[in-house]
Amino acid sequence: MITPEDIERLIRPGLIAMNAYTPIEPTDVLSQRINIPQEKVIKLDGNENLYGCSGRVKQALANYAYYYLYPDPEQRELRKALGEYTGISSKYILAGSGSDELIDLVLRLFIEPGDRVINCPPTFGMYTFSTDVCGGKIVSIPRKQDLSIDVAAVKEASDKRTKVIFIASPNNPSGNVTPEQTILELLNSSMVVVIDEAYFEFSGVTVAPLVLKYPNLIVLRTFSKWAGLAGLRVGYGIFPIDMVKHLMKIKQPYNVNAAAQVAALESLRDIGYLRGTIKAITDERGRLLTSLSQFDWLKVYPSQANFILCSVLNGKAKTIHKGLQNKGIFVRYFDTPQLKDCLRISAGKPEHTDALIASLKEIC
Repeated sequence: MITPEDIERLIRPGLIAMNAYTPIEPTDVLSQRINIPQEKVIKLDGNENLYGCSGRVKQALANYAYYYLYPDPEQRELRKALGEYTGISSKYILAGSGSDELIDLVLRLFIEPGDRVINCPPTFGMYTFSTDVCGGKIVSIPRKQDLSIDVAAVKEASDKRTKVIFIASPNNPSGNVTPEQTILELLNSSMVVVIDEAYFEFSGVTVAPLVLKYPNLIVLRTFSKWAGLAGLRVGYGIFPIDMVKHLMKIKQPYNVNAAAQVAALESLRDIGYLRGTIKAITDERGRLLTSLSQFDWLKVYPSQANFILCSVLNGKAKTIHKGLQNKGIFVRYFDTPQLKDCLRISAGKPEHTDALIASLKEIC
């Protein structure tokens, strides 16, 4: 009779050894953990839009009559609307179940076991996670002291099996944008250069138009941050046109569900409202940065995203993280070699900043 050990031996060895991705948790779980009502949780750990989605999105979801039918597998209406939003033809665009799915699809398209993927930490953990799942080999090229890309080190590390490089811009968790000149240097290589612009709407800086010129450039974006649709999982990528046909072949047929497509379309129709919340968040980001800078035990990094990274100079980041949790305030804690004693704090509403700063004064 087959045993659990026999099954274990059938699993790909690389998957047994890999580390799991550490996700954030929803408010209902957090409220139960600290025994406070869910509505009193201040969630500043996920870079979500705490203003929520457009009210028109909620109405459109309530009115949609075709949930019993499969959604359009080619996402035609959504891709057309995204073409109008980006100014780039829908032929270059493909939507996914969050940009996470598109990261996975890109790697499945290009990576064979043992192929190399360049990662520039500290950065978004999904690049390493998805590379491991696809059997690739991560080559980590740490960012410089100022958290910029070390282009010389990237070039030196590249070889014939180096297929892809991922760069988040603005970077998560540091919030800095990678200059276009740096990206152009990397495009003059044989690698596929993936620029993850998940926080584009908060920075206004993009290299998307360059996709039409460079056959090795991909730009990824998401509705999770600016549009308040994190729970519905919808993202999109701008790809060289020849890549789209291959990605269309390998994606799950109905990868963006009907609700997500309805919500994304209605978000694009209510762009005025969303631009208002983007401005509110970027304004609050500035106020949050100023407020945090009053603490001499914090090193605060400027950000062009919807969050701020802080290095806790007194070595008490873990204690502060726990103390904030006890008060119902959740921020992201990092304790890796490159992010020793660091906290990443999402920009929320003014009352969230006020509660955070008051709690920090009490804790320290």
